[in-house]
Amino acid sequence: MIERGNAIPSVGVKLVNASGISDVTSDAVLGEGIVVLFSVPGAFTPTCHVNHLPGFLANAGKLRAAGVSKIVCVAANDQHVMKAWAESSEALDTIEFMADGNGELARMLGLAKDLSPFGMGTRYARAAMIVRDGVVSDVFVEDGPGVNASGAPAILMALEAANA
Repeated sequence: MIERGNAIPSVGVKLVNASGISDVTSDAVLGEGIVVLFSVPGAFTPTCHVNHLPGFLANAGKLRAAGVSKIVCVAANDQHVMKAWAESSEALDTIEFMADGNGELARMLGLAKDLSPFGMGTRYARAAMIVRDGVVSDVFVEDGPGVNASGAPAILMALEAANA
């Protein structure tokens, strides 16, 4: 699993943001400034849609005030699903979305999780990280159901502690 001090790997992904959909690499998206990356098992899935994404959307101003230049959500969904989710949640102007449809970045980050028993295949573990100029400074992986360690409040506390 990716750890503090590791560089973000370079993997081809689809970036979904207010400008549209583009082919990019993960290190290009996450390589400059202070970036909060959070991973979800799937767009529109109950916990992701009701708890995880809304927490980052509601706290975007506080995250930016703490020095975050970009908030990025990643899932092993295709770019069309990620775009529909971003639009329906009204997050497109606030959060960028990375579609890692084949889960290659998930595997390289060590966050791939087999959800085949639930009919979902390989997805991301629910997690979040703070990335500073392409290098991971903090990693938060949920060890159970729900959003605790990887939610926006936990990330805010980590940023405040680092800035103290």
